[in-house]
Amino acid sequence: MSPSSLSYDITSKPLLANDGLLEPSDISLLVPSELSTPIEDLRRRFSEDGYLWIKALIPRDDVFRMREKYFEFLSPTGLLKPGTPTVSGIFDDSKTPNMFPGIGAATVKNSYPDPRGKEFVERALQAHTENWYAEDFCKHPRLLEFVARFSGWGGNTVVLKRTLLRNNIPGTKAIGVHYDQIFLRYGEPTSITAWVPIGDIGIKGGGLMYLEKSHELGRELEDEFNRKAKEDGLSEEEAKYAFNQNMMDSGLLTDGAREFARACGRRWMVADYQAGDVVLHNPFMIHASAVNEDPDNIIRLATDLRYADSSRPWDNRWMSHYTTGDGL
Repeated sequence: MSPSSLSYDITSKPLLANDGLLEPSDISLLVPSELSTPIEDLRRRFSEDGYLWIKALIPRDDVFRMREKYFEFLSPTGLLKPGTPTVSGIFDDSKTPNMFPGIGAATVKNSYPDPRGKEFVERALQAHTENWYAEDFCKHPRLLEFVARFSGWGGNTVVLKRTLLRNNIPGTKAIGVHYDQIFLRYGEPTSITAWVPIGDIGIKGGGLMYLEKSHELGRELEDEFNRKAKEDGLSEEEAKYAFNQNMMDSGLLTDGAREFARACGRRWMVADYQAGDVVLHNPFMIHASAVNEDPDNIIRLATDLRYADSSRPWDNRWMSHYTTGDGL
């Protein structure tokens, strides 16, 4: 199947990574799959490619309902442009983006450049526990039923409570390079992540990008980290933590997506995502994002949901809601 976004001209609209522009030779396009595809074919594609981009898995109305509730919840912080629809999530560009710190691995500090930033972070964190997100969206029956069937776990499918509901304001720092097993080392490497765009995210909108065939590379890096941990004298218990001597203090591989891909001789796969799409990925699949350069100042909103087989060892540290400083 051909990508739905093949009409996108990557030569005239280069993407920006934290460490510079991604050239056309640095980029390829993510390939989507349809729900009507036989499940055996979907499993084979996931095994071979490390990801599965399913189109229109969640009803669009449900996604936009969630998006509107989120921005209604954060609107008292002054994040949104006055006079624009809340559901659109358009940033008020009369303010500086660093007034509104993003959340995620090592991104939230204890000091804020503007006092409104504290309220913004507190509300962004609290959103993780609101029923319209934690129950209605994270446990969406269409998504849960598909993951249970696709994985073959059936009734043993558990939704990990800890999620990352990320907003990404235009012009702010992109998500750094990582793979998920870095943060899930207290379980077998069998978990599945569902990355869910909450709204339409164009290719210039800072959506997730995947390094091609990198689930193989991620396994190699993990083996190398384990070897270095032993050389550095870390115990087996210490080596399970993402925050060790062999990575950045955030647990990321690096902030620089451009140079990382070039050093590996691989390209970043990008996509034009629509509300309702879901990308499942392997715990070793390396991913990051480009800088959100949406021309209409639309805030990129998405979440990372993770699933495990409860009949096998899994990282049950992830059964508490995300908080800053939780060490994961």
